[in-house]
Amino acid sequence: MNDSPAETPAEASDGTTPAEAPDGTAPAEAPAGCPAHLAGGGAAAPPAPELFTWEFATDPYPAYAWLREHSPVHRTTLPSGVEAWLVTRYADAREALADSRLSKNPAHHAGSAHAKGKTGIPGERNAELMTHLLNIDPPDHTRLRRLVSKAFTPRRIAEFAPRVQELTDRLIDSFIEKGEADLIHEFAFPLPIYAICDLLGVPREDQDDFRDWAGMMIRHGGGPRGGVARSVKKMRGYLLELIHRKREDPGDDLISGLIRASDHGEHLTENEAAAMAFILLFAGFETTVNLIGNSVHTLLGHPEQRERLQRSLAAGETELLATGIEELLRYDGPVELATWRYATEPLTIGGQRVGEGDPVLVVLAAADRDPERFDGADALDLARRDNQHLGYGHGIHYCLGAPLARLEGQAALGTLLKRLPDLRLAGDPADLRWRGGLIMRGLRTLPVEFTPGPALIEGDTLSTL
Repeated sequence: MNDSPAETPAEASDGTTPAEAPDGTAPAEAPAGCPAHLAGGGAAAPPAPELFTWEFATDPYPAYAWLREHSPVHRTTLPSGVEAWLVTRYADAREALADSRLSKNPAHHAGSAHAKGKTGIPGERNAELMTHLLNIDPPDHTRLRRLVSKAFTPRRIAEFAPRVQELTDRLIDSFIEKGEADLIHEFAFPLPIYAICDLLGVPREDQDDFRDWAGMMIRHGGGPRGGVARSVKKMRGYLLELIHRKREDPGDDLISGLIRASDHGEHLTENEAAAMAFILLFAGFETTVNLIGNSVHTLLGHPEQRERLQRSLAAGETELLATGIEELLRYDGPVELATWRYATEPLTIGGQRVGEGDPVLVVLAAADRDPERFDGADALDLARRDNQHLGYGHGIHYCLGAPLARLEGQAALGTLLKRLPDLRLAGDPADLRWRGGLIMRGLRTLPVEFTPGPALIEGDTLSTL
């Protein structure tokens, strides 16, 4: 997990890496796929930005602003060699996310078998973990989402709040006396791992294995060759074994809930149960890691907004924290692009014709900075009210775990700001490195300093998480 800035670009969630030098991913003039009325006539557009470079990964928002204005539905070649459409305007993005003609099933991809293998979550195809909510359409999607919803209830999430707060405090206790920490590896990463493991029903003694496997997945290409696929296979094997154990001895956990729903007249195969547990783990930890890391990073760069939130928390108020999490999701959220979609028939998006079988990637980060939808779109306003951001998606694939992510984000951010009031970045901001990738957006490390303080919970905090 100790990634360094000197490492090679990390593999993305689709198996791609950002380009290290210009490689033709974005032509210098009017890009392929640029609508004719934008590409020709009138004043020439400024040169197109380079996509998928390290500079782009650090701050993609200027490039997204260019795309929104000059090529809002933009055909590009990804670093993996796969060609796809990028949808960047809010209105087009919201429409595309709810369009039933854009399938989540990779079988609809018109590309070769090799190209199809470069989409999705690394390792899931070889581990037979494809049958989850992010890869299927109705009616199977409707059936599986109904089953998971029965186990993943608002009541369960609400009852889980004390455990999330305990995990948050114990993790802070593990470094608060040092006066320094890497908030990604020592806090943002372990918090959602332990939380989702508890929800799934993974025994405490096995949770460190999950932490190791998840660590390999979040590093993507930063680890040993083939490490992601091996970790996914190990996770699948463990989940299948755990499902068998839960069937014999069920508990009050999410996996047991899935089994009970399956046994009570609904149909859930063993592979579906394992795939659902896998995607809940994967989606439930990486997004929250990035939510916490990106939020702290953003607040450190906006001291007035941060001080406003700290004053609100000191007064015992929670409203600004709640609206603040939504604004942080909009401003620099953890999911940069929605997961893959494939046109099942020719269709038009934002005036641009998209061919049958073409992959479509909705750029949530671009849509949520669209000035046509948000006043002061590039400004951070923690009290923003009209904030129907797309950070959790839209339509039937709206994030099922959004309530858990909100709970973890509010607990993490509120507790950090209260217990570490003078939290500050350690080192030069220019030295921070973002994990290269396509779907997720997050920092590799976030070194911070603060005045040391006392632990709140007695005992060995790390061994009792």
